[in-house]
Formats: sequence, C-alpha cells, structure tokens
Amino acid sequence: MNENIRIEEVDSVEKPPKARVESATETLERKKDYLEGFLAQKPATPAPSEPDGDLYEAVIAALKEIFDPEIPVNIYDLGLIYNVEINDGHAVVSMTLTTPHCPVAESMPGEVELRVGAVPGIGDAEVNLVWEPAWTPANMTDEARLELGML
Repeated sequence: MNENIRIEEVDSVEKPPKARVESATETLERKKDYLEGFLAQKPATPAPSEPDGDLYEAVIAALKEIFDPEIPVNIYDLGLIYNVEINDGHAVVSMTLTTPHCPVAESMPGEVELRVGAVPGIGDAEVNLVWEPAWTPANMTDEARLELGML
C-alpha cells in the first residue's frame, strides 16, 4: 500500500454554519435609476398615414407587389419609389423608371395608381413620374441586389 494515502473512517460530518443574510433593504439604498419612468411610458404610435403607420405600410406592401417586367424585383426594392405621402385618404406617390425609354413608361404609373388606390383606406391615388434625380442601381435595396446577383 502507498504510504502517502491515509484512510480515515468517520461516523458523521458536522454541518457547516449557515451564512447570515441581512435584509438588503436595511443596509442598501437603491440608487436613483436614470431610466425611471422611461419604460412605463408607451411609445408614440405613428398616425396611420405616416411612415410605420398601418395605412402607410399597406401602401408600401401594395407597391412591393408590382414588378418590373424586365427585372424580377418589385419596384419598391428597385428604388423606383422616391416618396409616398398620404393625407386624408389621398395618396401621392413620386416615382421614376430605370430609364426614360423604359417600355413600361406608359403603363407602369397607371398600374401604381390602380394598386395604391385599391388599398383599403385610400380614397384616391396620384402618381407623379419624375426624372430628377435619375435612377441608379445604388437606389436598390440589399434584397434587390442579392436577387440580381449584385451583392
């Protein structure tokens, strides 16, 4: 047997003493929280016709259903939509096309007007076709670039 190993038999082991815990409220005072009341306030809800509002998002969803016939990406992600304004159920969409000689130059604004006008809550829609600033591939979202293999 190895001389360095000692074996000791015991009948019981003393329980270690319990830690004494004092009440935290008696000894510590909570420091003033600089965010006090911040989380209790409800975040401001955007108006339905403002960005992130329900009506605005419904119009954007309708625009994302319109695809350029030559490019398999919707016109919103292509960056053809420059601005959407909604005022008392009247929607004004400012948009461009990839080029002034685009084959859908005559039909695309009409389709946008019909689709936006069909959104519940929109009474009428107006489309302004603009050429300044000119459209560039930099206007596309990352999703559109990925779809076209440009990312």
